[in-house]
Amino acid sequence: MLLRKILIILIFFSFLGNKCFSLEIKIKAEIDNIIITNIDIDNEKKYLFFLNPKLKELSEKDIDSIAKNSVIKEIIKKKELKKFFDINKKNSHVDKIENKLLIQKNIKKGELVNLLKKNDLDYLEIRKKLRIETLWNQLVYKKYLKNIKIDKKVMKKKLLDEFQKKEKKFQYNLSEIVFEEKPNENYEITLKKVKDSINNIGFENTANTLSISNTSTNGGLIGWINEIQISNKLKNMVKELKIGEISKPIKIANGYLLIKLNNKKILNQKIDIEKELKNMIDYETNRQLNNFSIIYYKRLKQNTQINEY
Repeated sequence: MLLRKILIILIFFSFLGNKCFSLEIKIKAEIDNIIITNIDIDNEKKYLFFLNPKLKELSEKDIDSIAKNSVIKEIIKKKELKKFFDINKKNSHVDKIENKLLIQKNIKKGELVNLLKKNDLDYLEIRKKLRIETLWNQLVYKKYLKNIKIDKKVMKKKLLDEFQKKEKKFQYNLSEIVFEEKPNENYEITLKKVKDSINNIGFENTANTLSISNTSTNGGLIGWINEIQISNKLKNMVKELKIGEISKPIKIANGYLLIKLNNKKILNQKIDIEKELKNMIDYETNRQLNNFSIIYYKRLKQNTQINEY
């Protein structure tokens, strides 16, 4: 039986001297028979703050909304994953996502455990979140692998042509916002809302709030990319940006893309062609899979009964 819009007050008594503490638990949403409480949202906020400390700059209402949507997304993904995997089984690929987190935070594993404790987060619980992310990526890969279109010959020719040029090559540290037109408003209105949000709360917080990309939880951070890995259209646009600037909107399969240039550095001209080719293929594969991931999740969400309070 579905739970109605109710308020449950649970009193937990803890006696420290003569003090008594109470905890109020409110139901914030339900997905089928799974409820989301304010405690779930508070825990998710701690995790999101850890990933992107700038989130604390937002209003409490916006933070709660982002955290609630994040919990909803995880529950929907978890329900789908249970059809294909034992989600409690250890997965070696989790280490790869953890390593990305370590690189992002510029810390070692031992430091990560201590940092999580300082932020009132449990390392094993974070590993569970990373496992969901890992399994989701694996599921998307299996479902859409046959739809990925990559021409290795064309890529290798592009790579060789680029490095025959004598001009300097760069690596770019990029962030993104991927947004889509809303059914009840046109592109210009949507774009204005995104730009106004960037002006008011910053690029990273807007990515958390409005971006539909999987990078949204990290404030839209993509990280370091060689210029030869990206399309000529995007490369030419990024080349014109100064550090801290944002590109014009770029039309992509699932909507529109805004790119922010966080930093750049000169790329070493002595390269391993085969290694760079593999990096290009990996980047393009991940880009296409990210698009399929967005489509897959949107379909699942549309077919899920969600009641928010």
